[in-house]
Amino acid sequence: MQQTISFVLDGKIQTLTFNETFGPTTTVLNFLRKSAEHKGVKEGCAEGDCGACTVVIGELNTDNKITYKAMDSCLVFLPMIHGKQLITVENLKQQKGVTEVLHPVQQEMVDCNGSQCGYCTPGIIMSMFSLYKNENNPAKESIDDALTGNLCRCTGYKPIIEATAKACVNNGEDHFVRNEKQIVELLSQIKDSTNSIGINTATQKYYQPKTKAEAFEMRNKMQDSVLVGGATDVALRVTKRHEVLKEIIDLSNIEELKKCTITDYVIKFGAGMSLEEVRKISRNELSALHETLSVFGSRQIRTLATFGGNLGSGSPIGDTLPILMAYDAEIKLQGVDGDRVVKMNNFILGYRQTDRKPNEIITSIIINKPSTNTIVKFYKVSKRKDLDISTVSAGFSVTLDKNKVSGITLAYGGMAATTKRATEAEVFLMANEWTRENIEQAMPMIEKAFTPISDARSGAEFRSVVAKNLLMKFWSETSNQK
Repeated sequence: MQQTISFVLDGKIQTLTFNETFGPTTTVLNFLRKSAEHKGVKEGCAEGDCGACTVVIGELNTDNKITYKAMDSCLVFLPMIHGKQLITVENLKQQKGVTEVLHPVQQEMVDCNGSQCGYCTPGIIMSMFSLYKNENNPAKESIDDALTGNLCRCTGYKPIIEATAKACVNNGEDHFVRNEKQIVELLSQIKDSTNSIGINTATQKYYQPKTKAEAFEMRNKMQDSVLVGGATDVALRVTKRHEVLKEIIDLSNIEELKKCTITDYVIKFGAGMSLEEVRKISRNELSALHETLSVFGSRQIRTLATFGGNLGSGSPIGDTLPILMAYDAEIKLQGVDGDRVVKMNNFILGYRQTDRKPNEIITSIIINKPSTNTIVKFYKVSKRKDLDISTVSAGFSVTLDKNKVSGITLAYGGMAATTKRATEAEVFLMANEWTRENIEQAMPMIEKAFTPISDARSGAEFRSVVAKNLLMKFWSETSNQK
């Protein structure tokens, strides 16, 4: 295993050795802030909420082209950018003689008066740049989604949205396109010389295997280590709690975990796929999952977070858990002892506890496409629509046979220490007519099934009222789809 990492920054390969200055859980944000040339990136929250630290990561795809992804650098550990291109706001301008020429997204921000105090502007520019490289003439919906993860405390967003729309019209043409061949060669050079990474410091051990087989062996030897997929959850232990994570296995560089298989009946998502990739694939096939992920965090977070990582956290407010219960999904677990498949309904055992054994890794999520007479819906109640934690979430499914219920799942998040189903209400509704009268009789059973807590997001009484009203909402939206 190699002890160093390499990445492209400022058009050159940078090789980093870990020491007392930079450890394996040093974030890209803190690395850049120690660089005199890259202080445009800012820390606003250190938890992925404000977007002031947004950078763009360039990655080689299967066609040997570079894809550009905006990410919150406060959530990215340095080893995770090994073999990638790191792009900051300072890299966007061009020097032509003694003249500095701004990138189109920067110029439109100036022309549209989109910047106020300027603190958040570099992060906004980088989100605009990522959209510029990926979409031409993007729809308003896409612009809003690309900017959701960037908070501006000075002004309204109208001039920023206007600047984005005006800039993203050149089919991604810029000096990055003209220099892409050179960058591809540099990234290929790193890729060809890369082994699995093993970083040992006085206080930490950080391993980044390249294959599933290596990961299984490593996990078997280090069963108490922290597993990292995208680190959007784990990173907060470092940035907010200032923990020193002693042993880490980083699964982010295993290509085998990033594959998706689609058949006529089943979609099998690799656990290492980003939630943004899952969102795009599910748009036409699994509409409720697509809707779930469309209000999950921001695009920067979804691009980094992984499907397996979100499941593995076992959080009672994890939005994907109730909808996967509604889809009756299955989780594939693998390790040196073999593999097994667990129903999502049996996977969560307690508060942040799952059925994964200490030497196992989540490798895929398997979802059967719903039958034509099955309706699946997701609901999220939160203080704001975007970039917020659920107060209550719900994943519901109902299968109707001539308006009689032949299958039903009512799964709730935020109502207990675990994602939990309202089984009494399910039993009552099963084989009954899908009518308002029966729903009204089932609603008190919803309230009885849970004893929610009061916290900063809501009171217990509000949660109880919302939970039973969501069942009525589900009925009202499905009663005409018999």
